[in-house]
Amino acid sequence: MSYDLVVIGTGPGGYVCAIRAAQLGMKVAVVEKWKTFGGTCLNVGCIPSKALLHASEMFAQAAHDLPSLGVIVGAPTLDMPAMMKHKDDTVAANVNGVAFLLKKNKVDTHIGVGAIAAPGKVVVTADDGKTTELETKNIVIATGSEVTPLPGVTIDEKIVVSSTGALKLDKVPGRLVVVGAGVIGLELGSVYRRLGAEVTVVEFLDRILPGMDTEIARQFQRMLEKQGFNFQLAHKVSKVEAAGAGAVVTIEPAAGGDAKTLEADVVLVAIGRRPYTQGLGLEAVGVAMERGRVVIDDHFATNVPGVYAIGDVVRGPMLAHKAEDEGIAVAEILAGQHGHVNYNVIPGVVYTEPEIAAVGKTEEDLTAAGVVYKVGKFPFTANGRARAMRATDGFVKVLADAATDRVLGVHIVGRGAGELIAEAAVLMEFGGSSEDLARTCHAHPTMSEAVKEAALAVEKRAIHM
Repeated sequence: MSYDLVVIGTGPGGYVCAIRAAQLGMKVAVVEKWKTFGGTCLNVGCIPSKALLHASEMFAQAAHDLPSLGVIVGAPTLDMPAMMKHKDDTVAANVNGVAFLLKKNKVDTHIGVGAIAAPGKVVVTADDGKTTELETKNIVIATGSEVTPLPGVTIDEKIVVSSTGALKLDKVPGRLVVVGAGVIGLELGSVYRRLGAEVTVVEFLDRILPGMDTEIARQFQRMLEKQGFNFQLAHKVSKVEAAGAGAVVTIEPAAGGDAKTLEADVVLVAIGRRPYTQGLGLEAVGVAMERGRVVIDDHFATNVPGVYAIGDVVRGPMLAHKAEDEGIAVAEILAGQHGHVNYNVIPGVVYTEPEIAAVGKTEEDLTAAGVVYKVGKFPFTANGRARAMRATDGFVKVLADAATDRVLGVHIVGRGAGELIAEAAVLMEFGGSSEDLARTCHAHPTMSEAVKEAALAVEKRAIHM
């Protein structure tokens, strides 16, 4: 079988790359080791976690928020199997949708483990051991990432779980210990906290959400504490031991000191993800690697002619939408066009309640780079729509270059922040200024008016504060 392009992996980067290449007239095939397409994101990551986040938010609203709106329904009862069915149905709809799109765009699909035997040659090994050899002009590695293990701790996906196991629990744990205060740990911790679990988060650093704006993270931690989260910051997990139907987690100060123990029904290990490149044969063909990631140039090419890589296996944030943009860019480059990704405008979202969203630089980034900037902030407590929805937690922060007024970063914590950040991304993609944003008419009453007011606040002219 001969192709113009073979993509190994059908996560958001891989399947999007394949579809775009097919649109551009190439003969394309994808190789997928799982039975369904969509990779971690659609099967055991972004999509199922958002289904549970939404469902648990509805449960919490019914339990705590509806009476204040005059809606009396009584104490809600959790139907865990029904909630998990909603999650599974959501996943099925998405992965089936990807299968339909690949077929619609005449992309050949090969189920099995793909390995690069040589430049221009991919061997696919099926579950039954049968191999298929694919000849191709170009290869794109889009194999994504896997859970980073915690040294000395065995994940059994029952008592000690990864994010994958946390999405399949058959009951709400009475006590959940989350190892890692990053996005995944806080999102899944939020699901089970809303459903009634006691949640303790252990984090090696002295803050939550490393890499995000410090002020946002600090305020968000206080919000989570009000929701019932317990935090053990600047602590490390030294041991996890089975104890009856649960586990005992031993933690100690990261800087050294006396150890203490935490009892848990379930322990969630969420210390990050690492590139997945096992079995690809990269060493044999000489593909350069650095700290576990595939090394690429500005056109996504490896040092081996005809071999490219995108997504979680290469540099940059491990985000599905970043991988999608890279997939489109490399497909267009292979077609002779000018594919490009602006890494300065890649939004990131934490899908808790309230949400956190950010795009561009943080204050810490700008200070470290010696950039002089101005700050505009506006709280949702002063936003009419937020008051009407009883969603006044949080604020919007706009960072603009002090000399040019170009917006360099926008950070939001609040209801629907993941949707609100889009206009900031569009503005920044076109090199817009805080003045441009401030002079753009926003519908009233909307949460988006807080974004406009934060832009006005850059020049100290916010109206409603």
